[in-house]
Amino acid sequence: MAYARYPRRFVLRTFVGVGVLAWLGLCVCQGAWATNPFANDVPRSWTAEWPDTDFSKSSVAFGDIMSGGPPKDGIPAIDQPNFTNIASIKTIPDTEPVIALTLNGKTKVYPLRILTWHEIVNDTHEGIPVAVTYCPLCNAGIVFDSRLGDGVLTFGTTGKLRNSDLVMYDRQTESWWQQFSGEAIIGQLQGQTLKMLPSRMEAFGKVKERAPDAQVLVATSSFSRPYGSNPYVGYDTSVRPFLYGGDLPPDISPMMRVVVVDGKAWTLPFLKKRKKVTDGDVVLSWTSGQNSALDTRYIYKGRDVGNVTVQQKTDSGLEDKVHHVTFAFVFHAFHPDGLLIKD
Repeated sequence: MAYARYPRRFVLRTFVGVGVLAWLGLCVCQGAWATNPFANDVPRSWTAEWPDTDFSKSSVAFGDIMSGGPPKDGIPAIDQPNFTNIASIKTIPDTEPVIALTLNGKTKVYPLRILTWHEIVNDTHEGIPVAVTYCPLCNAGIVFDSRLGDGVLTFGTTGKLRNSDLVMYDRQTESWWQQFSGEAIIGQLQGQTLKMLPSRMEAFGKVKERAPDAQVLVATSSFSRPYGSNPYVGYDTSVRPFLYGGDLPPDISPMMRVVVVDGKAWTLPFLKKRKKVTDGDVVLSWTSGQNSALDTRYIYKGRDVGNVTVQQKTDSGLEDKVHHVTFAFVFHAFHPDGLLIKD
């Protein structure tokens, strides 16, 4: 993106300014609906773009959803992912963040340098259809089991946001899904929830050490994107989130990273200071050596935010547990009554 070559402060202001203008334009076009966040009328632009979505079924106010800028599939999901052995990768620095998914002892790696530009990878790992997702505005990397009932869903991007979080859609029914919760919020499948699979957002070098036979997602000629660069320069050190109109959490920076486990959260500084925290049968740990993907122009130059591991004690030992490393405003938006530990 052209703005990436400008100073960070200018980039962030321009980025936010364009988003605000887009949001205001959406409000003007949609009249009274835009001024009433609790209105139930479906925006005309939605019905035109989404003729197969059943808008009579919704668990959220339509006014809570806003355009992120791109249209339907404007951020293209990857449907035919290509992989290569991790030992052959020479272009990804060891400190760059990736999403690592391990099933039956075998690991697949999805670099954020690619996911930032696609947000969804529809894949199959160890016979299980999965959707590997990343929402940059929430820093939420979440892997879903794509099976629902007797069927399998594949996903694309709506171009819409709720609480600044990616709203996905399934191509089978064109229902809309909230990425952070995995719940269908609009459409035929409204009320259904996808199963989340344990995964790790960690430094590429750490994955190489623990899974030397891992397979790594590689870019193909099907898309032309500046992989490795960050279009959200300075985002995670900004004063407030982008395209977010909800309440901000009290007594904490809304952009502070937090680790969310079962509706409870710990701030990253709290975990970083202690290195390891035990909460019942859950063990959280922090180690240094992972770049922020939302800091500098190039991801490999991002400041060190560290690696978070969350595991659960079982009869057979420690096993990875579903968790999210996200921002405080995201936790507050989706878990307004959740316990946040920061001291």
